[in-house]
Amino acid sequence: MPTLTVGLTGGIGSGKSTATAILQSLGVPVVDLDAISRSLTLSGGRAVPVIAKVFGTRMIDESGAMNRAKMRDLVFKDSNARIRLEHILHPMIREQAQESLESLATGAPYAVIDSPLLLESRLGLGCINRILVIDVTPATQIARVKARSGLSQEQIHAIINAQCPRALRIAQADDVIINEGGLNEFAQRIKTLHKKYLSFVDAVHTP
Repeated sequence: MPTLTVGLTGGIGSGKSTATAILQSLGVPVVDLDAISRSLTLSGGRAVPVIAKVFGTRMIDESGAMNRAKMRDLVFKDSNARIRLEHILHPMIREQAQESLESLATGAPYAVIDSPLLLESRLGLGCINRILVIDVTPATQIARVKARSGLSQEQIHAIINAQCPRALRIAQADDVIINEGGLNEFAQRIKTLHKKYLSFVDAVHTP
């Protein structure tokens, strides 16, 4: 398992996916908790039978996967439904994330755990050493999400409101990268922080 594990998070539209792509191009392994969650709720996924039992078969689509659109609408309207879903998914996500970290080659300098809800849930991941937040203004979030999705302004606001407040997210961060400029500027900031993380790892291993 890597010496250093960084938890990467940010609000919707912040550029987390771009950040993880840049880090992966630098040789940093990334454990994507969203991808794990999706795999658990696809047809044949380990969470599907439990979701069907708790929420009913109406939440399962024709392919046998969780109906993500219906579930998203439900958990935004009903906080108890969100809690019940988290109780199903979080232990499974935590277990799979831990297995992924332990399976990484020992030569990996450090690893990143990528999750949009890292600060809201933490998922009991005590292995995280530092929190990295990708930050943008709410106006930028809305503009970016509108440009890439068919979500309405009301739906976008609901997602933003369901996530950790921006000020609280920044307050809990060890490192913050602003992503309001162009891609080259953002990539350079990621690379600078990457060097900082490598120096932490080198310091740990220096006798």
